Amino acid sequence: MKRCMDVLLSLLGLALLWPLGLAVALAIRLDSPGPALFRQERVGLHGRPFRIHKFRTMRVGGAGPQVTAGGDARITRVGRVLRRYKLDELPQLIDVLQGRMSLVGPRPEVPRYMALYPPEARRAILSVRPGITDPASIAFRNEEALLAAAPDAERAYIDTIMPLKQRYYLDYVAHRSLGADLRILLRTAAVLLKGAA
Repeated sequence: MKRCMDVLLSLLGLALLWPLGLAVALAIRLDSPGPALFRQERVGLHGRPFRIHKFRTMRVGGAGPQVTAGGDARITRVGRVLRRYKLDELPQLIDVLQGRMSLVGPRPEVPRYMALYPPEARRAILSVRPGITDPASIAFRNEEALLAAAPDAERAYIDTIMPLKQRYYLDYVAHRSLGADLRILLRTAAVLLKGAA
């Protein structure tokens, strides 16, 4: 049932939101040189790597940590808007349709950070498809601001935020259900609408 919901809702989302996606892609291309889409390796179901789809929010070729704090100089003007309203995540509907992700599930990490999770936690988290949203995404919707306030953003992510996210992920895995997923989707929509108001 969960996979059916993922396919139906991702198809519906792509069908309804393609004009917005086209406008976003055009804005990205006009704002800074480089492709509209950004691909990055993440760790998926059962530890299998995949390349996630996102709208590009940073300048091409900007070196730096794999976590992003608010005010990061690599973020473009359009990128700031996309990140604020989470519009950079829209292309992940493609990943959901392809079966690499789910609408709801633990957010997929880059291999470097996933390797830092304890083995038992890693096995549990990777026993489900990663998702576009989950309770940790809602709780840490202002993660970039939290990281911007830290002297070392990457250290703060590893030492403080990752352990808290791990608890959310493990709780999700232990109590997941179709009803819980629908409630998380509704909560995510409410948070995004509130932020856009």
